[in-house]
Amino acid sequence: MVAANEQAATATAADRDETAIEALLGRCATRDRAAFAELYQAAAPRLLACLLAILRRRDLAEDALQEVMVRIWQRADQYDGYRGRPMAWLVSIARYYAIDQLRGRRPLVALDETVAARLSDADAQESVEASESRGTRSALQRCLERLTVEQRRCVVLAYSNGYSHEQISNALASPLGTVKSWVRRGLASLRECLGT
Repeated sequence: MVAANEQAATATAADRDETAIEALLGRCATRDRAAFAELYQAAAPRLLACLLAILRRRDLAEDALQEVMVRIWQRADQYDGYRGRPMAWLVSIARYYAIDQLRGRRPLVALDETVAARLSDADAQESVEASESRGTRSALQRCLERLTVEQRRCVVLAYSNGYSHEQISNALASPLGTVKSWVRRGLASLRECLGT
């Protein structure tokens, strides 16, 4: 009985928080700076935790939080309560921003010529550049060799050529779901192999 009462109290508190955040977003949409300050106080700790979990560096997460809060201020009028809870909307903005930051910080690793020669896709071979690090090149080559031919081709098309899943599907004449699976499994294998 006590546990049920505690759960009900927690649910009620969470609902109050969501209602307060939704009201603050509504006020931010009208450019109410005091509401934005309150929203920052209410949401920043949770958003910082989300950003820290993705970026894994406090300095990057704190910088990202500032940019995320600016985006929230600019987009407050876009929030629609019918589509979801306000905190989920805020977290999605933070999450997408953090993922974009990771993509922008990802070092570009070119494939070795011998790896490219093993690929049957001519476009992938043309996109190969000299690697900045011999160690990285050999590690990547070793890890790429562990992938299936399909996984390797999909990963190269996606990350060397910038193809979308749909473009890869068209290029390889393979079903979209299969291509997504090859990319996902290939990336998982590369991460495991490279220890990232």
